[in-house]
Amino acid sequence: MKTITKIIATSAAVVALFFTTNVNAQSRNFGIGLNVGVPTSDAYSFAIGGDLRYQFNVDKQLSIPVTAGYTHFSGKEIGDTGVNYGSFGYIPVKVGAKYFFDQSGSGLYGLAELGAGFGTNEGSGTSFVYSPAVGYSWDNGLDLGVKYEGLSQNSVNTGYFGLRLAYGFSL
Repeated sequence: MKTITKIIATSAAVVALFFTTNVNAQSRNFGIGLNVGVPTSDAYSFAIGGDLRYQFNVDKQLSIPVTAGYTHFSGKEIGDTGVNYGSFGYIPVKVGAKYFFDQSGSGLYGLAELGAGFGTNEGSGTSFVYSPAVGYSWDNGLDLGVKYEGLSQNSVNTGYFGLRLAYGFSL
């Protein structure tokens, strides 16, 4: 599947989720984030990406986030082997649960997301994506999280430990 087809399919799925969910407009939260991290595989030197997150609030402490974005793993040479691993990119589309430990709906939270990662390299296919995280969200919209994002496809696993710096606002 070509990259543009994957992007269109992902966008259509996210839009369909927005329109089929019955949520009060005042409770919608939208965020944009920057992700940076250290890959768990020796074939890559760093991971960087961005994402958009839309949260459906169940109550002040619990929300259902839908996240989509792009992540890039920068390839590198392992040791002095002369073998250079290519870079790898994917489009993660995830849904999960976010729980704030404070009744105010801000502060410390735990997050767990599951979904699919659509590879953007030729022949890379689709991976299962999982991402546990902990973070802190301030009342002014800033959000800082620590996470692990893993990809699994045909018994091959990779991922990264990273930071997510984001800004959230109400629509």
